[in-house]
Amino acid sequence: MTAETTLSTFTAKDGDNLVIQDWPLEPGVAARGTVILVHGLGEHAGRYEHVARQLNTWGFAVRGYDQCGHGESGGARGSLPSDTRLLDDLADIVDSTRLRMAPGTPLILLGHSMGGLVVGRFVSLALRPVDGLVMSSPALDPGLSAFQKLLVAVLPALAPNLRVGNGLNPQLISHDPKVVAAYLGDRLVHDRISARLARFIATAGPATVALASQWTVPTLLMYAGDDRLLNPEGSRRFAAAAPPAVVRAVCFDTLYHEIFNELDAAPVFATLQQWLDTKF
Repeated sequence: MTAETTLSTFTAKDGDNLVIQDWPLEPGVAARGTVILVHGLGEHAGRYEHVARQLNTWGFAVRGYDQCGHGESGGARGSLPSDTRLLDDLADIVDSTRLRMAPGTPLILLGHSMGGLVVGRFVSLALRPVDGLVMSSPALDPGLSAFQKLLVAVLPALAPNLRVGNGLNPQLISHDPKVVAAYLGDRLVHDRISARLARFIATAGPATVALASQWTVPTLLMYAGDDRLLNPEGSRRFAAAAPPAVVRAVCFDTLYHEIFNELDAAPVFATLQQWLDTKF
């Protein structure tokens, strides 16, 4: 038997509401830790139900939230009201989550894709202390063409709120056709991205990789070797520069971008479980 998930709202500093989803442990079960899930571009926390439930079975309480401009949270789809908004929101969520946790309980961030970039950048800037970090196919290198780099350099100054299609091909998120069909039929999934958000992704990735050699937070980096939506070279560069005693990096050579949603995701979950068992 599992505890029911709960939905709540959190008001960000600019007044926008963020929708929070909690996957608690059964009453009386002592938590090994709490995991904050941070989703990727165009999606929402609800797509990580299976990940959260698996973490529950391992003894971790889980909290996810829809980022600004995503899912059920406020903001125009794909927008970014300020350059630091995604990091500011995560700091607020970390603070509010800490207040609910027993003292000394580990707090772990787990982010996928853009969410992987957000949690990685958050840790690189030491915005709040956390006990562990998991990055899943993080957007450390979005793989922009020369023309796209030019647009990212120019457009945010001229029209930071201009929103266009993000160009992601849903067929390349997973080899599992059921996952692709569910993604395409999900009313909370969108394909918008603003100029300011595109600039955040384009600049925060390399900035995070540049600090990899100074990494001190225990980290698991898992990424797709056959990623067609972003360039896995960013993860490879991060792994090569990071202290091996601090960062464990695992490449799943044949998987597409959404490694937790692949036809054979068992090795991904096994890697995550083994790392958690070693660290917590």
